[in-house]
Amino acid sequence: MSLEADVRDLWQRKQDGLTAADTTSDHLAVLEAFLAALEAGEVRAAEQRGGEWEANEWVKQGILLNFGLRETAAHEYGDVTYHDVLPLRETADLNERGTRNTPDGTVIRRGAYVGGNAILMSPAFVNIGAHVGDGTLVDSCDTVGSCAQIGSNVKLGANTLIGGVLEPVENAPVIVEDGVSLGAGCRVTSGFVVGENSIVGENTLLTPRIPIYDLVEEEVIYGHLPPERRAFTRFVESSVSDHEMFDGGAYKPAVVATDVQAETLDATEREDALRE
Repeated sequence: MSLEADVRDLWQRKQDGLTAADTTSDHLAVLEAFLAALEAGEVRAAEQRGGEWEANEWVKQGILLNFGLRETAAHEYGDVTYHDVLPLRETADLNERGTRNTPDGTVIRRGAYVGGNAILMSPAFVNIGAHVGDGTLVDSCDTVGSCAQIGSNVKLGANTLIGGVLEPVENAPVIVEDGVSLGAGCRVTSGFVVGENSIVGENTLLTPRIPIYDLVEEEVIYGHLPPERRAFTRFVESSVSDHEMFDGGAYKPAVVATDVQAETLDATEREDALRE
């Protein structure tokens, strides 16, 4: 059987009542092979098909099985004993691909893929099922949530949150495509897709519930930022409007997207040079 078939079979057994106490060495061998495939980049929680990102349900099922069919156990990391269903990811292979990860706070969970020539600064956290592409910077205090798909040559500014979408399994996770630059303090949640080569200003919240005012196409969109946009937060008038509890109108956050300007590209290129 293929790995996908093995995972689907194990998922059905779990639905039929299989528990961690019933798990056999054969079951665990499937889970270990699945984690190894994730870490090698051989399977991914989501892929682009026909220009649209779609979740691979069986991959997300495999991740959930690693929680549901394992007992919590004590693990050692340095001088710290912690309790989880999985140990942390081994990182020896990162050096072989030219990737750097700094100590004392950089946590890469099992089942996470990190590409070559990437940089992970401490403290940072990359969760199970996440895919971090080649040449990407995960800066200090960043979180890359479960199943999030981060492209190549992406810059996640300090204190950036990339949300995880593990359940429901049919929902695509957060996608940050190749060449994106997210400013410090950005948050991307709930399956939002950031189009390639976009530059997002600091402290911007990107989520399907907040409108994107795309000034390039002159339309209001939700759930994705088109490629090659410069985006930043602004506030627009809310339907609440005036209220006796406060003076003036009420406003809600929105995101404005324009063309990427040459001077913005110059600034990001100068930052690239500083990181080499």
